Amino acid sequence: KWGTALLAGGFALSVLSQTLVLGLVPLAGSLMAPTANLVTAPYIAMLIGAAAATFPASFLLDAFGRRAAFALGASTGVAGGFVMAWALVANAFIPFCLGAFWLGIAQGFSLFYRHEAALGSGGQGRAMAIGVVFGAGTLAGLAGPALAVAAQAFFPESLFVGAALAAAISQVAVLALAVVSAGRAPVVAKPLGAARPAPAPTDWRAFAAPTFIAAIAWFAMTAQMVATPAAMAACGIPVGSVLNAVAWHVIAMYAPAFVAGAVAKLTGARTLALLGLAAIVVARYVSSQASGYLGFTAGLILVAVGWSLSTAAATMWLHREARPTRVALAAHDGLLFLAAILGAAAAIAPLGAR
Repeated sequence: KWGTALLAGGFALSVLSQTLVLGLVPLAGSLMAPTANLVTAPYIAMLIGAAAATFPASFLLDAFGRRAAFALGASTGVAGGFVMAWALVANAFIPFCLGAFWLGIAQGFSLFYRHEAALGSGGQGRAMAIGVVFGAGTLAGLAGPALAVAAQAFFPESLFVGAALAAAISQVAVLALAVVSAGRAPVVAKPLGAARPAPAPTDWRAFAAPTFIAAIAWFAMTAQMVATPAAMAACGIPVGSVLNAVAWHVIAMYAPAFVAGAVAKLTGARTLALLGLAAIVVARYVSSQASGYLGFTAGLILVAVGWSLSTAAATMWLHREARPTRVALAAHDGLLFLAAILGAAAAIAPLGAR
């Protein structure tokens, strides 16, 4: 459907923007931070921005529709990318964190693309729509590293500036897709003059289980993502290889979602979510034993696959059983970002002790 295609395109471009800065934020933080304790502050600022956006995004989608809400979210991403680029040129750490916060707000809005796909699809096509939109982020993992290198070629004297500007331009494209999307939230058009049905109350017991499982996945994935690049550098692995491992990690974050819907039909969303957690446990063990590029990369890929399956399955589970209202959707995504913040904090403690 055209509506689902627009959602997939918008989500892919938003993930591309995040991918372009995923590698530069921790590295630039280490170069610009006034103290070692603030090295991960830009990354934390990005996560806080994403968490802070969840409730406004949900209510704006409900009150003003998809076009206005997603356009506003993309606009903050545009501003964030340009502010980060200026801060890198000026070597200004606090504005760099502010730009990361704004880009995080755009990330918080973009996560609602999968909810919009679910709300606008029928029961049979819901899992497939979620998988298509979420899986579209794979394109960002494929294109992001090459685009970052190409963008940096235009600014050889300013490290990372090209990637930050490319992230801002990606958000401009997200903004353009938002403008041409449907004005209201549903993907499937309602008959002219039809009354909008009142949503059924959320089943908060059914809400708790998928949210808890997805939160565990977000905590574990973020903790490993924050800790692994530093661990690779400590083992003498070159920066180029570290960025390459991160690129494979991003691809593995979204590619499994393409088949998650089909697998969920065979196993059920609950079983698929638990399989994702099992993959995360294996990833943790692999990373703890790693001492070279292949081991660390395998750990990053495994944790990303587990995160993808758990997140996609939890979304299917949530929409099928919990009957989520806008408040519930905002609470679900907000708790996921809160778990990610805690995961980053858990990874920071041992890094600071080194």
